[in-house]
Amino acid sequence: MGVYETILRRRSIRRFKNIEVAYEILEKCVNAARLAPSGKNLQPWEFVIVDREDLLRQVFSTLGWASYIEPRGNPPPGEEPKAYIAILANRNIDSKWLEYDIGMAVENIILTALEQGVGACPLANVNRDRLKQILNIPDTHSITLVVALGYPKESPIAEEFTNSIKYWKDEMNTLHVPKRKLADVLHRNSYGQH
Repeated sequence: MGVYETILRRRSIRRFKNIEVAYEILEKCVNAARLAPSGKNLQPWEFVIVDREDLLRQVFSTLGWASYIEPRGNPPPGEEPKAYIAILANRNIDSKWLEYDIGMAVENIILTALEQGVGACPLANVNRDRLKQILNIPDTHSITLVVALGYPKESPIAEEFTNSIKYWKDEMNTLHVPKRKLADVLHRNSYGQH
C-alpha cells in the first residue's frame, strides 16, 4: 500500500484486539517519528514506548478518549490499547515550531503503524502530571501527546460532512467521522478560486 492509500485508510482507533504489538514495530514507529521534518532541525522531541502490562493500565487511567460520544467512545474492558508512545518535548531545546514538529512526528508514527496493520489514536486529553510520575519523566521534559496503539477491533467510517463535525456511533457501534469535502477546503492560486 502506498502512502496516499495509507492516508485514505487512516482513522483513529479506540477499540483494540487483545494482541501484543511487537516492540520492533513500536521502535520502527519512533524511528519514523525522529526522521520527521523539524524547524531549524532542532528535533525537540523524545519518545517513551510503553508496552509493559502493568504500565498499560496505569497510562490508560490518565487518558481522556472520544469526548463527543463519551462513554461510548472509550475502549471497553478487554479492548484497551496494547502499547503507547508518549511524545515528549525537551524544554532544553527552545523551538518556536515545537507544535508543528510534534504534529509531523506523530503523523509519521500513525502512518508507520497503519502500514504494519496497527491502529493508532493520538490523544491530547492527558493527565500530564500523573503520567509524568508514572513514566518518571524529568522536569526538563513535558508530555505533548500520547499515541495509543494496537490491532484494530473496529473500522471507523469517514463520511461527507453535512451539518456537524461531531463523530457518532450507529446502532451497530460503528464510528462515523464527518470530513469536510475537498472542494470546501481547496483553493487554487487565490482564496475562493477552484
